[in-house]
Amino acid sequence: MNVNHVVKRYNPDNIAKPVGNYSHVTKISRNAEWYVFSGQIGIDQNNHIPADFNQQVTNTMNNIVDILSSQNLTPDHVVKINIWSTEEIDWDHFYEVWNKVFDSTPPSMTIAYIQALGLPEIKIELDVWAAG
Repeated sequence: MNVNHVVKRYNPDNIAKPVGNYSHVTKISRNAEWYVFSGQIGIDQNNHIPADFNQQVTNTMNNIVDILSSQNLTPDHVVKINIWSTEEIDWDHFYEVWNKVFDSTPPSMTIAYIQALGLPEIKIELDVWAAG
């Protein structure tokens, strides 16, 4: 795990514990550079979007790691992720992949179930904000 002096995460004792693997509070230090990424989807390196929901989840998380790397960032720099899903999320699979990427310092998270995304074959999209 990276030691990140720009992004700090907290779960205050005076509120309920998170119901999932995320942090209630994410604090960004002064003078940090902000990165806002377009929503990441489950497309693979061959421009194929699989029909399988869990494969889209895996591909999406791989794409997040790759786009962060393109900016010399790691998952530890992620501040917030908004999750948009057209299907019920298989949380066992999702957290298996999520925990491999974010380890013990997961970012803040919001989840919404929606009717559709930008293309009919897209089932999940993650909106990523980072600071470094």
